[in-house]
Amino acid sequence: MNYSILAPSQSRKFLRMAVAAFFFVQGLSFAAWASRIPDIKNMLHLTEGGLGTVLLALPLGLMASLPISGWMVTHYGSRKMVLIGAVLYAITLTCIGFVSRTEQLVIVLFAFGLWGNLTNIAVNTQAVAVEQVYGKSIMASFHGLWSLAGFVSAMIGSLFISISIPPQIHFIFIAIAALAVITMAYKHTMPDSSKSEGEEQPMFVKPDRDLLTLGLIGFCAMVCEGAMFDWSGVYFQEAVHVPSNMTTLGYVAFMATMTGGRFTGDWLANRIGRRKMLQLSGVLMATGLAIAVFFPYLVSATFGFLLVGFGVSSVVPLVYSAAGRSTTMSAGMALAAVSSISFIGFLIGPPLIGIVAQFADLRWSFAIVGILASMTAVLSSKARLIQ
Repeated sequence: MNYSILAPSQSRKFLRMAVAAFFFVQGLSFAAWASRIPDIKNMLHLTEGGLGTVLLALPLGLMASLPISGWMVTHYGSRKMVLIGAVLYAITLTCIGFVSRTEQLVIVLFAFGLWGNLTNIAVNTQAVAVEQVYGKSIMASFHGLWSLAGFVSAMIGSLFISISIPPQIHFIFIAIAALAVITMAYKHTMPDSSKSEGEEQPMFVKPDRDLLTLGLIGFCAMVCEGAMFDWSGVYFQEAVHVPSNMTTLGYVAFMATMTGGRFTGDWLANRIGRRKMLQLSGVLMATGLAIAVFFPYLVSATFGFLLVGFGVSSVVPLVYSAAGRSTTMSAGMALAAVSSISFIGFLIGPPLIGIVAQFADLRWSFAIVGILASMTAVLSSKARLIQ
């Protein structure tokens, strides 16, 4: 569909800024919660095992909402759903700060995951539409703003913790800021076409071969991403043997190039092509992990993690962009299908590393992740929706 005719009175700049604002709001809200997890743990007197079990509620809510979110975005329109999802996401964040029992936290986190994914599918559908207006790749920059918002929110969280501001006040502050941004940005979001809004679609649709390939590309990249999020510090501690004050170096290196890569990825993708960009991403991820595995020393492992971060940065944005161009189903349904497959990789990556490490070695675990990362390049060569 040609989205450029949907908003003749709105400049491309305002459309792009509005969608970017919703990505920023989502990153701001999620990182606010993440920064106060230790405080919530202490407040509810949770053990490490108890916290781990409770934290499963959020991804379970996300997974439960994947098929429903795609249907809602298709049936009611991405513009309405991005507003509803973002507002409920911010409100649910405030509820987290007021829980007093573990079961309350489980319920609220499940809802937080549910609204978060509804917002995610809706805002990525909006981003696909804006990208079609521009006629070039701009998706990675939207995801870069999510990462940038995470850094900003983490800094705010650190400040509030240092001056002993409780989570309740912190979350209310973030929610008010988020709602203010939503209010200003919503009027400039991409309107849904009369054809797509209210379109009848089944709630559950089996993805075709092209979407399945995109989902597998996202799966391989998100196994790698999940591994880096959860295991980079442990790897530097147990395999690289760094001092305790340097265990976060690998994670920082990864996050730095992942964020930076999302702001430069669009330029590179437009210059060399999206297919070559995905192939390059797979090579960088595999090479970076190989360096960290075969040369587990401070400088070499850090350099390897830098490569992994840049490799990961553009894969999901490019895959989502390609899914949104599907001709067999609506953008919302296609994004939900690809997200479902991709996110499974994010969920199973960290446990996979732990299981392999238990029977073999942590370096073997990262080697397996590197092999999966290399499949990103292989599968990208076969994906017909990637142009």
